This record gives sequence, C-alpha cells and structure tokens, in this order.
Amino acid sequence: MTSPLKTLDIVALGEAMVEFNQTSNLPPDEAPLYLQGFGGDTSNAAIAGARAGARVAYLSRLGTDRWGDRLMDLWQRENVNTGSVLRDGQAPTGMYFVSHDAQGHHFSYARAGSAASRMQAQDLTQHWAEAVASSHWLHLSGISLAISASACDTAFATMQYARSTGTRVALDSNLRLSLWPLARAQACIRHAVSLCDLFLPSLEDMTALTGLTQAQDIIGWSHAQGAAQVVLKLGAEGALASDGQSLRQVPGHTVKAIDATGAGDCFAGNLLARLAAGDDLWGATAYANAAASLSVQGFGAVAPLPYLDAVMNVLKPTAKVTPA
Repeated sequence: MTSPLKTLDIVALGEAMVEFNQTSNLPPDEAPLYLQGFGGDTSNAAIAGARAGARVAYLSRLGTDRWGDRLMDLWQRENVNTGSVLRDGQAPTGMYFVSHDAQGHHFSYARAGSAASRMQAQDLTQHWAEAVASSHWLHLSGISLAISASACDTAFATMQYARSTGTRVALDSNLRLSLWPLARAQACIRHAVSLCDLFLPSLEDMTALTGLTQAQDIIGWSHAQGAAQVVLKLGAEGALASDGQSLRQVPGHTVKAIDATGAGDCFAGNLLARLAAGDDLWGATAYANAAASLSVQGFGAVAPLPYLDAVMNVLKPTAKVTPA
C-alpha cells in the first residue's frame, strides 16, 4: 500500500477518563479532598504531544454524558483533533481516583463497561482509518489492550493497519494487573510488541511481565519480540534508549516530585512529538526526560504537562533540540 500524505504527527488510541486526584493527606478519620481533572494514559500523551507542538488526533469512544462533553472541550482547547472520537449513548465515560501516601500514588477505577471498553474493530474501518493512515505515529498502551477483549482486538487491528500505511507504531507497556490476569497481559503485550516500531516499557512493568530485573536484559527481550527501537523508562534516573545498534543512557533531572501521575504519558507524548519533528532517538529522549521532570511538579495528569518553551528552558544549555 502506498503511504498517504502524513498530515498528523500522532494519533493516540485508548480510554480517556475523568480524574479525581487527592490533594491533601488528612488523618484516616477525615475525608480527603480531591481535585477534579482528566486522565487516561493515551489521552495524556496526546495532550502532551500537542503542547510540544505536534499535530495530534485522538481515537476513542466516550459516553454522551456531561463528562464526555467536558473531555471533548478539553481536547479542543488543547488542539487535539476530535473528529474521530465516537459518542456512545449506551455506556458512560470512565473515571478514576488517585490517592497518595509514602509508598507513592494509588489508583481506584470506575470504568467497568465504559464507552471506551466497547470499542470494536469496525470502528477502525468505519471511522478511524483515514486518521491512522495520515499520521506519522500511532500511540497505544497496555491499558488500550486491557480494558476489554474487543478493545484489544481493535488495538491489534489498528496497529496492523497503521504499519500497512507507513504509520509507525509506539506502545507504552503501562501494565495494570487490576484490569486483566497476568497470563493474558503477558500474551497480549508480547504480541503488541511484535507489532510496534517503538516500545516504551518501565522497569517495574517488565519485571512483572517477564521476570527480568536488569535493564539491558529488558532491552534485549524487547528487541527480540520485534521492536526496532526501545526506550526503557527509569524514573528519576532518566531512560535507557536503544535502536538495536547503539544503547545509550539518557540522564534524568533531579526535582522535587509532588505527583507522578501521568509522568510516563508526558514522556511518551513528548518523545513522539520530537521524533515526528525529526529529532533522533537520543535527542527526543532527552527532551522527553526534561518534560517529564516538569510534569511531576504539579498535581494531576493534565494540568502540569509542560509547553515547549518550558522544556527548552530546562534543556538549555545541555542539549540542542530544535522547536517542532
């Protein structure tokens, strides 16, 4: 198939959700306070990419409820194309709660039977094919696969179609074992890695999925499944990036982290935006590290996502990255 004109940089597929993020650590006998925002890993990545200057579209289903309306408004404010977002009057928009303690952040979901979980393979053929074929990158995650069997089938079909049109595929591991059994997660993510051009795992996810604990072993496993490029996220230590020929450690940034919700999504969206802009893997990873270091300094998944100018200020003078 001849590759069509690429008028988009990133299309992301998955579930967007309403977020309620705890903003106070009160005694157990007092009710915590929550800040209402928005989340969903691929939606966060899409917004992060748009704030970095990329041309972005989102693929999903939303309920016809007020929360779905607010998500549509959010994407339109953030310059994320919503022309391929479907509205489902038979199911609600999902939501989740984030709490914080000394062990980190914890998620509680109210997403069973959500509109996004009702994605079907025919959504691709009937509504999404043009957007996918017109993009440099398709971005998905382990959560895109986990929310239902039909969503998983839809994701696989979309990945295969993307590659047939010259659209490269990026996959973030984002393992959530509350959504599916480990054995199914292992099988589905292994297959998804075989369909992707760029794999974005985390050390924690890959230890749970494969039993591997060493970063270089995880990189090797990922290449062996078929991923041409791999960027292993290492949190404050930065990332380990490989193109199959060269393996490089890209350092992170020391900051006072307030809330790590969405940091990996911020990393993914910024990485793809820079790759679409023409950066090599190492420069794009350095930019994504800087962006993620800014995102953890505020509450919520979306509000702290940085814009290009802020990231450039962090990078100067240690890295040279041209604006998108």
